[in-house]
Amino acid sequence: MWAAAGAVTLGFLVALEITARHYGLPGPLTTQVKEVIFPPKSGFLLYGSMALMMVVLTRRERFIALGVALGIDAVLLLLRWATGTGLHGGHPFGNGALWVILGCAVIAVTRRTGHERVLLLKGVGLALLLVAGRKTGDTWLLITAKARPTVLDPYLAVADHALGDPSWLVGRMLKATGPVGAHFLDLVYGQLAVAAVVVSLYGLRNVAAERRFPRHHLVRTFLVIGLLGPGIYMIFPVVGPIFAYGTGVEHWQPDGLWTHTPDTAQWMVGDFWPHTPPPLTDPQPIPFDELTPRNCMPSLHTAWATAIFIHSRKGPAVLRHGGTFWLLATLTATLGFGWHYGTDLVAGVVFTLTIEAGLRAQARGWDRTATHLVGYGTAVFTALLLSYRYLPMEMALHPWLYGPLVLLAMGSVIYAYVRITRAWEREVAPVPEREPQPEPV
Repeated sequence: MWAAAGAVTLGFLVALEITARHYGLPGPLTTQVKEVIFPPKSGFLLYGSMALMMVVLTRRERFIALGVALGIDAVLLLLRWATGTGLHGGHPFGNGALWVILGCAVIAVTRRTGHERVLLLKGVGLALLLVAGRKTGDTWLLITAKARPTVLDPYLAVADHALGDPSWLVGRMLKATGPVGAHFLDLVYGQLAVAAVVVSLYGLRNVAAERRFPRHHLVRTFLVIGLLGPGIYMIFPVVGPIFAYGTGVEHWQPDGLWTHTPDTAQWMVGDFWPHTPPPLTDPQPIPFDELTPRNCMPSLHTAWATAIFIHSRKGPAVLRHGGTFWLLATLTATLGFGWHYGTDLVAGVVFTLTIEAGLRAQARGWDRTATHLVGYGTAVFTALLLSYRYLPMEMALHPWLYGPLVLLAMGSVIYAYVRITRAWEREVAPVPEREPQPEPV
């Protein structure tokens, strides 16, 4: 199964690399190979990926791996300083972690045998998949901007009236907090992968002792969300309220955020966000630039934060509280920064619960309840997208009807997921019958 999954993943990455080259962009394989030597885009991600790989190592091997990674990073940093090459926007660390991950792959092939080789290769594959997932997402975002010249923001802006224009409301609230609130939420928003690694490490804490991976864990959900989500971007391209109805990231530059990003204000419909909701007019697709990603529908940050929240429920109190905080802070950031409409967040929650249900069912074995749950989540998600696209004016003109209906649809998926997955967890495996023993003479 792992070999088949690896072959499919490699084929997908090669196809995405070819597609990116068609648009004149670097693909995920190219950007990843560059980070073997050049300063990485996210050193935190590479060290987090190495931490995931280390769940298969002994305590002594973990200390050695961490020491080697830090030593390599120190040497490369000194070489860059001595040669004056600089970081060029990358992080000063992270290459060492990637070197250790690749080195463990070599050790697995040359020094390990049998089950131990397979286990170490699974750890390496898990780490590289997390990194590849990030690179794949970056490439997908660039492709969406090139491949989808028009966006559907007016449809979501109108439909969002049914939810009370939450991005406009939270945007004003965040702006009122000044630079402190903005920088704090930017930190939380930008380090979502680190939170995922922390929760994943707890879920994988017994791998070294048991010498096997659990059938389901957070990284699986994270990767599937990142694989399927960009496909929806291509179907429903949206840039977000801050770009379509505001001055873009220039809005936050007085607070010291994102000072080196391209100007997008010339593409906006009007300067409405976050002070004045746009007028109710019949929505039409609008043209937009070839740089801004069409990455709003569904909100994958909401989807990933929801997955973190779900997988933190079985942990200790500090992990549960952390998962709750990260979900609430991410929802606030997605709306407050103007990245997303409220409709995006609703779709993101339904999207995640449907994927999580499918993966859990695949791990435990499909049955009728699993089919019903996944089918229901898929139907609700599809209905939401169709409503946003073809009924936005009706939603906006009857907010007291459609607003509760949208929230009720999301709530029904949450209720079904919780009820069915709790029933799965209560299932008790049958106790194996003992073989008859001879009676004592």
